[in-house]
Amino acid sequence: MSTLSLSDRAMELSASDQSPPPPPPCNPPLYTFVRPWPEFNDGLSYTDLIKCSTSVLTLIDFYASNYKNSAPIEGWLHRIRNGQIAVDGKVVKDPDFILRKGSKVVYHRLPWKEPSAPYLLDVLYEDDDIVVINKPSGLQVLPGGLFQQRTILTQLQWREWRVTTSYPPCTKQKASQAHPVPVHRLGRGTSGLLLCAKTKIAKVRLASYFAEKTANAESNRFESEFCNTRQISKFYRGLVTGIIDDDEVIITQPIGLVKYPGVAQGLYVASSTGKSAMSKVHVLERDMQRNQTLVQVEIQSGRPHQIRIHLSYIGHPLLGDPLYCDGGVSKICTTDCSNGSFAEDGGYEKPVQPVPGDCGYNLHAHWLVLCHPTSSERITLVAPLPSLLQTQAERSRAL
Repeated sequence: MSTLSLSDRAMELSASDQSPPPPPPCNPPLYTFVRPWPEFNDGLSYTDLIKCSTSVLTLIDFYASNYKNSAPIEGWLHRIRNGQIAVDGKVVKDPDFILRKGSKVVYHRLPWKEPSAPYLLDVLYEDDDIVVINKPSGLQVLPGGLFQQRTILTQLQWREWRVTTSYPPCTKQKASQAHPVPVHRLGRGTSGLLLCAKTKIAKVRLASYFAEKTANAESNRFESEFCNTRQISKFYRGLVTGIIDDDEVIITQPIGLVKYPGVAQGLYVASSTGKSAMSKVHVLERDMQRNQTLVQVEIQSGRPHQIRIHLSYIGHPLLGDPLYCDGGVSKICTTDCSNGSFAEDGGYEKPVQPVPGDCGYNLHAHWLVLCHPTSSERITLVAPLPSLLQTQAERSRAL
């Protein structure tokens, strides 16, 4: 193992053919938009239409069999008796109520106080087609779980947006969307660049860029960072546990789903039967004293939690990751620990074991090179780095 000092190692890397290109200067915020979260959200309603059934179907049978991942049977009984279910517009509190073909059943989820989340958003770039946000750690991108209102999507919907001069008046309305929408996801604990489409055209073309990257991963082909044929390149900064010996590591471990308590759709982990995924890891600095390595990661595909899984798979999980450990799997067993108890709203109690949305790890979507979806101009976008993810040289320049 190398015994070079951190500064010596950084100098060695800067002169190495394997070293990544230095990141461009950061994009300063154009503006910030802020709308604090209300104490309680508006609740939700879920509607189902009863289809033909060969046997007698009761209200409790319908929910307990079709939505067992939402609540245990005791929780659904609680919701029905609490008056949260309506059949054809009338509240029904009898769990044994017989449902008929064509009946419309609606479950009303009561408003609740969502966990704390940031709400201040910096816009780093905006034109008629796209808007790029510097996402803070702790803010979810799309609704899911306990976070239905406190999301990036909600903040985008609350703000008034305009499409200005790029389109003729006759096509402007057709091209625009009511609100920008994210075209990719970042984990709740991940900070940095989030790309959003303001028009339908931009949304479709940006989606095709990400699909192309995934296709390259499936063919085990990792093109150079600035290949002229690449439509988008994304670079992350992360801090991992342990010392990575090689200056560059390419990881091609597939990623798949396993059953996991508290996560209805299952947990993404390193799996030989999963889908292809590819990540390129560059070492930026090694801190021998703290036994940590600062890395830059370029992803060729965008599987859920890919960087967290891949880094843990090679034995160097992100520092502070509450979920993924060595090998790219969960830190706990994957057996179902449900005991039938339910929370105040009838759903399952909050899991005591880690779940994917838990924060604490150190990962930042640092910069990207993008072929603009309408002008085809090549643009570079860079989000400021948290201090913990800066190199010594970067911290010195900031002083």
